[in-house]
Amino acid sequence: MPRILIIEDEASIRRVLTKILSEESDSYQVEEAEDGLAGLEKIRNNEYDLVLCDIKMPKMDGVEVLEEVKKIKPEIPMVMISGHGDMETAINTMRLGAFDYISKPPDLNRLLNTVRNAVDKKQLVVENKILKKKVSKHYEMIGNSNAINHIKDIIEKVAHTDARVLITGPNGTGKELVAHQLHEKSSRAGAPLVEVNCAAIPSELIESELFGHVKGAFTSAVKDRAGRFEAADKGTIFLDEIGDMSLSAQAKVLRVLQENVITRVGADKDIKVDVRVVAATNKDLQKEIAAGNFREDLYHRLAVILIKVPALNDRRDDIPLLIEHFTENIASEQGNGLKKFSPEAIKLLQEYDWTGNIRELRNVVERLIILGGTEISETDVKLFASK
Repeated sequence: MPRILIIEDEASIRRVLTKILSEESDSYQVEEAEDGLAGLEKIRNNEYDLVLCDIKMPKMDGVEVLEEVKKIKPEIPMVMISGHGDMETAINTMRLGAFDYISKPPDLNRLLNTVRNAVDKKQLVVENKILKKKVSKHYEMIGNSNAINHIKDIIEKVAHTDARVLITGPNGTGKELVAHQLHEKSSRAGAPLVEVNCAAIPSELIESELFGHVKGAFTSAVKDRAGRFEAADKGTIFLDEIGDMSLSAQAKVLRVLQENVITRVGADKDIKVDVRVVAATNKDLQKEIAAGNFREDLYHRLAVILIKVPALNDRRDDIPLLIEHFTENIASEQGNGLKKFSPEAIKLLQEYDWTGNIRELRNVVERLIILGGTEISETDVKLFASK
């Protein structure tokens, strides 16, 4: 049930507002506060979906309340109540983050529409936060080894900048986790993170995929289509397996990095884009440059910051934490009880040669949970984890 707080020093207006909202919907829980200080105390100690706040009040005026709420609980929509002489101030509160303002005496339809919209917005904010937490947990970096802590430190220093990042490391080590962390901790987190697996797209289609095309550019181009760079505008584009990109596409990516413009296939009009580029590869790009397969100038544009993700064999101390993490995730996904791994089983898994890295470990953990006993033993590992 949405909770609404009315902060108003005039008792008659509080009563009118409470009556209107209560009669409009029995799903609203309406509370009152007689001044700004009392209202702020309620906000600190309770959760509200909307606050209606008068501007001119004793002890603490509405602007001060708004500024304080934006510091302590910025997700709460604030609708300011203004008298005729407060209109300029009311408009200024919008710049401070107020959702809207309502004049006295309140117009019934405007009041109810504003309240409904504000409550809906709060619910969307909460849902987005829950969704973001789920996404963040999915891309959480697990481990306390020196190598992983070093990567986490680099991410903290680099994420808030627009510096381009090149992530290297073997397949299955979690390079995409680094890309997601860079995006989620950046000022671009509210905009899209667009992922492109360069190895999975045929070379003849990669340019259309990245930059889009216009109708008639090629046989199957039946309509104009935006590319991935346009989709990532104001956000981040993650070019995974960039070592597999064709030289022709590399040249166009280089132009984007130099000029911040793209041109759709078949078009002659430039489109300006604001995109942060994060790239990843499992290849040694220096060798690819020497072999003529990768442009050296593109490499230097991409590798402003280099992050090398280690193989699992180089961070065996993290294996117990990874096993615990995967066990919890698998139990949640499958709706089964949480299984434990014996110390002997964990020790044996730490000694394995993990050529498939974290991806392989995750598969082995799932196999052991399905086939092993109530507690995963050393015998289970010997029976079911062997390659």
